[in-house]
Amino acid sequence: MIGSMIGGILSIFISLIDVYIWVIIISALLSFVNPDPYNPVVQFLYRVTEPVYALVRRIMPTVLNGLDFAPLIVIIALQILEVVLKSLAMGMMH
Repeated sequence: MIGSMIGGILSIFISLIDVYIWVIIISALLSFVNPDPYNPVVQFLYRVTEPVYALVRRIMPTVLNGLDFAPLIVIIALQILEVVLKSLAMGMMH
């Protein structure tokens, strides 16, 4: 019973990771069109993603030829975390 409950909690975390990956993708795509910085949606996306990007930028250089690869690095890390959590959740539910 506890294994199923932990598996369910892990499934919720996996869903949150998926949502955050989409937030990063939308934020990255918006950066190419130079959106209005005073738009509340743009401000929300910036507040949600920029702290994570700053953490990655402190750990490693992310800018190459003028392109910032911090979003891509974060997405790859989240995908790895998601695979680990999925395998843990599958193990808990069996």
